[in-house]
Amino acid sequence: MEGELTASGIDPASVVAAEEIGGGTYNRAVRVRLADGRRLVLKIAPTAPGLTYEHDLLATEAEYYRRIPGPVPSVVGAGPGFLLMTEVPGVPWAQVPGAGPHLRTELGAIVAGLHEVTGDGFGYPQDPLHPTWPAAFAAMVDAVLADAVRYGVRLPRPAAEIAHLVRRHEPLLELVTTPVLVHFDLWKGNILLDGDRVSGIIDAERAFWGDPVAEFVSLTLFDDLDAPLLAGYGAARFDAPGRRRLTVYRVYLGLIMLVEMVPRQDTNADRERFVSAWLAEHLDAAQRAL
Repeated sequence: MEGELTASGIDPASVVAAEEIGGGTYNRAVRVRLADGRRLVLKIAPTAPGLTYEHDLLATEAEYYRRIPGPVPSVVGAGPGFLLMTEVPGVPWAQVPGAGPHLRTELGAIVAGLHEVTGDGFGYPQDPLHPTWPAAFAAMVDAVLADAVRYGVRLPRPAAEIAHLVRRHEPLLELVTTPVLVHFDLWKGNILLDGDRVSGIIDAERAFWGDPVAEFVSLTLFDDLDAPLLAGYGAARFDAPGRRRLTVYRVYLGLIMLVEMVPRQDTNADRERFVSAWLAEHLDAAQRAL
């Protein structure tokens, strides 16, 4: 930890407290309190093998925070395998039962603001970008399917069949012509609440340049689209073709969730069965949407 702090211009001797932050599934995170009162979070990348796209993710997270004007951490320092940032006040939404629907509306408005950030190409920032969204998304799906084969993951359908199904949706994907910076991991564990307001968006290492509709996969994880969220976001921005594309993006997230269990050595059979069934459901939905 001392090396990362020094590289960020922080004297390690100024640290008065440091504690591991649990709950993460990929990076190691440490909460750091300095003598001047500043509260920082240091994230350190793992060295174990992962999925193909899981490289230089903390550089992607740093880029996201530097570009996004919303309630996100400020980057203090970044380098190979680490990211030091300010701590955003609040607790994960997942730890606040019974949060009111007005917060979903507030969240929708925040996400609409996040999606004002556009780029020059499609795909993961840590990889070469593509000129079109269909090309980028096909490459993203192909990569995780190749990971499934490499790790011997049992999929609900053959990998080649899934790849073909995704490519049959290319006319829908061609409707996306502006690359938007998508967080893609906005489940309630990565949204912070402070009192009666949404105070922060964190853990943006999975971000990519793509279709803003893809954001709603994690925003509605295992649930349907809800009216308060759409009211805040602007329902007019979410048309019928967008809802069809959402099904395809759910397939992509389901593939990631299922395949990543192997390199993470997650042997929970119940979770594997649940994710596989969820993926199969959305594969069927994508087939019906054609």
